[in-house]
Formats: sequence, C-alpha cells, structure tokens
Amino acid sequence: MPKQQKQQSNVLHDRFLGGENLSPWQLKLNEIIFGVETPAGRAFDVVLLIAILISIAAVMLESVDKIGDRWRAEIQIVEWTLTLLFTAEYVLRLLCVQHRTRYAFSFYGIIDLLSILPTYLAVFVAGSHSLVVIRGLRLIRIFRILKVVHCMREAELLWIALKATIGKITVFMVVVMTIVLIMGSTMYLIEGAESGFTSIPKSVYWTIVTITTVGYGDIAPQTALGQTLAAIIMLLGYGIIIVPTGMFSVEIINASKEPNTKPHPCPGCNLSEHDTDALFCKRCGNKLFEVGPEVSG
Repeated sequence: MPKQQKQQSNVLHDRFLGGENLSPWQLKLNEIIFGVETPAGRAFDVVLLIAILISIAAVMLESVDKIGDRWRAEIQIVEWTLTLLFTAEYVLRLLCVQHRTRYAFSFYGIIDLLSILPTYLAVFVAGSHSLVVIRGLRLIRIFRILKVVHCMREAELLWIALKATIGKITVFMVVVMTIVLIMGSTMYLIEGAESGFTSIPKSVYWTIVTITTVGYGDIAPQTALGQTLAAIIMLLGYGIIIVPTGMFSVEIINASKEPNTKPHPCPGCNLSEHDTDALFCKRCGNKLFEVGPEVSG
C-alpha cells in the first residue's frame, strides 16, 4: 500500500499538480483523470480517446455532402454532446489540480482548451467547427495509456535535434528564399505575361513550386532560356532538400549517442572509459591526464 501511494504521489508531482492542499475527493478525481496506474484511470483515458475519435469522425463525415445533408442534425447532436462532455472534463481537470494556472498554460492544458472552443465558435463563425480536428492532438495521451516510454524518449531526441539545428536551418532558409526571389524575378523578366508569369510574386510562387520538386504544371516557361533556367532550378531543388535533412539527421545521431569518453587510459589501471568531464578514474581513483601523455610503467 505505501508503494502504491508513493507511485500516486510521483504521478502528481511529475505533472506539476501538487497534492498537499487537495481534498480526498480531489485526489481521487486526480488519480482517475491524470493517472493510468489504476483500472479506473486507464478506463477513463480509453473512453476519452474513443470519444475523441468519434468527434473527429463526426466532423469528417459531416463534410461529405451526401452524409451531411441526410444526417446533419444527428451529427450536430453528437458533436455538441461530446463538446459538453469535454467541457465538463476540462473543468474537472482544473478542479482536481493544485496549480490550476500552471496546468491551464501547459501543453496538454492548452490543447484541452483549444479542443472545445471550435464548436462554441461555430455559433458565431460558420464553418469553424471543422477545427474540431484539433482534438486529434489529444490522442498523444495514448503513449501514457500504453506506457510506451521509449516513444517519449524518441520524441525528446527529436526535440533536442530540432533545437540544435534551428539556427542552421534558419540561415539556410534565408539563403533559399533569397535564391527563390532572384530566380523568380529572372523568370518574370525572361518569360513575361505571355507565358503566364504575370507578376514577380506569381513567378516567385512558380519558383517555390519548382524548387521543391512539386511541379503543379499550372504555368511553365515556353522559351529556351526560360526552360534552361527551370532545369537549373529543378536540379538545385534536390540539393536544397538534402541539406536540411542531413543537418537534422546528424543532430539526431548526436543526441542519441552516449556521452563521449576520454580516449586516454588511466595511468593506474589502464581503463579508458571515462566521461569527458571526469578528473579521476572511476575504477581506481587515480587522477586522469587532461591531454593524454604516454602512460609509463
């Protein structure tokens, strides 16, 4: 029993929820809503995920003309019923946490709020209920339900790699946009309105479509010089796609590696597996060399 209480406490503190000033019913509600260690908690999350899938399916089906025209009233009833349930769930989440503001502005708190707003917004702005698909982000909780811890570790590696490459990719994108602007303006000068390049913005649009190898084909150069430039842009596009992919891949590999070790062995026991910031050998305690001179005797 003490072990179970410790696990519950860890769950609460891991989610910045606290627990010192919560009443027994709030703690019980917190265990059901935020925890997956109990049957009730797992059942709650499973039912929640099913409700999210139903709400997304309802919005998608309503957009189909034949289905929407025939079942629109029934679909709206389902949509409003689920929205009211999600609203009640959001209120209960706020009631059973100690740090309500911290939860409200957390990632999950913001997603929970955004998932219920589109239906209410649709009362004032027609068609905005289609944004209900934002609820799909709440499906991230399936990782907690299935306890797929390694998936969360992989997500962390992706985030580390993204932060490490954001500067390089930003500089790269500025260079690419400069190239696109120059190429688009040149194509406008070469082809002109006769070939569909009626303005520099439209020519820049064509350049972006071409350099990303999408190629809608809505406009195309007609002159030999314009086609030559288009061929150069196409070939340049392959290189542009490879560069950021390579940067990101390298950072993912670096993030997944174990901490680097000192390449020079300990002078006392010859052990060479030491962290880069280690000053003493973890096996025998001898002082490690900083620059790695040859080990004597």
